[in-house]
Amino acid sequence: MRGGWVYIMTNRPNGTLYTGVTSNIGRRAYEHREGLVEGFTKRYGLKRLVYMEFYERITDAIQRESNMKHWPRAWKAQLIVNYNPGWVDLFETLNQ
Repeated sequence: MRGGWVYIMTNRPNGTLYTGVTSNIGRRAYEHREGLVEGFTKRYGLKRLVYMEFYERITDAIQRESNMKHWPRAWKAQLIVNYNPGWVDLFETLNQ
């Protein structure tokens, strides 16, 4: 079984947030950046990857994403600030 990533996309610091899960963070972040995925992230221009965490089992990542989607926005924002205080786009660091 492959691992999985839980991630958060935004349009700007403290902007609209989207929480997702994927088995391939590089591909998924690229799809969001390029507007290749119809729906919420494209409609709101959520192109900045500001948070990600890896799980050895995709099922654990799916459970974490499900839990996070029920969190208040302030909790997600604090999670991002703790991990990525400048809300910088982490996509640039994926292939380093």
